[in-house]
Amino acid sequence: MKKVLALVATLVCQAHLAWSAPEERLAQAVQFTTISHQDASRVDREAFGAFKQFLLDTYPRVFSELEAEWVNDFSLLLVWRGSEASAEGILFTAHHDVVPIEPGTEADWTHPPFAGVIADGRVYGRGTLDDKLGVIGLLEAVDRLLEEGYAPRKTIALAFGHDEEVSGRNGAKALAARMRERGLTFAWMVDEGGYLLTSNPLLPEHTIAMINIAEKGYTTLTLTARGEGGHSSNPPAESTIGRLSRALDKLEQNPFPARISPPVEAMFIALAPHMGQPQQFLFNNLWLSEGLLAWLMSKDRLTAPMVRTTTALTMFNAGVKENVVPQRAEAKVNFRLLPGDTVESVTAYVRDVIDDELVEISSSPWTGMPGTASTEGEGYAAITRAVADVYPDALPVPSLLMATTDTRHYVELARDQYRFHGAVIDYTQASGIHGTDEWVSIESFLKSIDVAQGMLRYGAE
Repeated sequence: MKKVLALVATLVCQAHLAWSAPEERLAQAVQFTTISHQDASRVDREAFGAFKQFLLDTYPRVFSELEAEWVNDFSLLLVWRGSEASAEGILFTAHHDVVPIEPGTEADWTHPPFAGVIADGRVYGRGTLDDKLGVIGLLEAVDRLLEEGYAPRKTIALAFGHDEEVSGRNGAKALAARMRERGLTFAWMVDEGGYLLTSNPLLPEHTIAMINIAEKGYTTLTLTARGEGGHSSNPPAESTIGRLSRALDKLEQNPFPARISPPVEAMFIALAPHMGQPQQFLFNNLWLSEGLLAWLMSKDRLTAPMVRTTTALTMFNAGVKENVVPQRAEAKVNFRLLPGDTVESVTAYVRDVIDDELVEISSSPWTGMPGTASTEGEGYAAITRAVADVYPDALPVPSLLMATTDTRHYVELARDQYRFHGAVIDYTQASGIHGTDEWVSIESFLKSIDVAQGMLRYGAE
């Protein structure tokens, strides 16, 4: 019976895929408004349910031949059993939720953000880069391998979360717990992250495959000032807004010290042979030039996040009426932590800079920070081989991801954690991620499927 069902699924899949191309399926995926919100009551569960059905309808062969399990309704775990049960498996992760569109910016998009328009050799829309590209690309790659009759030696798991943009607690965290329950562990994993970049300011004449071997940590501190309120006709000598504003100004005026972390050092070493002078000398002699390089990079907005824990004032809340002095003012400050920093060290730095006992500081829950993955292991080798097959002239470079991903939830499952997409984007195109006018070229998307297929094949050898 199982063979009959598999045959039916294959025939259905062939019929469905025959009339659509991969880029059309990505465009369809974009049309589902799978938007994450901090307030769970605002989440459109119908949209997530419809996207779930879309995947089931679009990739019947994958769901028929792999072990499929939905976790917390909308997160997906797929397990492709390898022929050698004792071999350590590999894990590929992505997420299908997206961030909202900032109100008032809709008209700035070339095409509506959830229309999934294909035009000018591109697929436009929210999620084309972050991260329906990853979900659809991996499913396309697995489906191709199944069609070819490929059978992996090592077990392959795919884990697609549905709330990465709001911490991943119900998605990736639950998926990780489920995999632990099932006894699944992995030699290495690949999550969303680095792309193949053109127009990179460090080496603009090359296409660089930025293979993220580490990522920055994430925490938000809440700063609160309390004081005397009352009628605005008789204001206090010092308001809560004024006190808190001075504290926030001190934070902006005193950024964290710049330094070169191990993943950035690995990037410099990989880039050095391809640089001219004096950059080559500086990159090859970090014992001498580390301080200078950190200082130079800290002066450029594009490179500063690579060398310091960043401080971003993101929310401010005070007052209920224009003629009432508030008794309480509160601000949220988001920090992206350089490897080596912790919530404790960040909090201590903030407390020292503010130097005001009347400003309270509290932190959000800390989920930890993944370590730095090896550039000598089989995972890194599989990624670079897959890239070389599709982009023979690309330069693979280990690097630090400036953002935070679901990887943090899988740390206990995989020894090495990498973050990489096989898509080529222009350095400036990355502004569309969480911004306006997100898009991916059709050629780049199709080649990203080839890269994903290579990573799966080489990884499971």
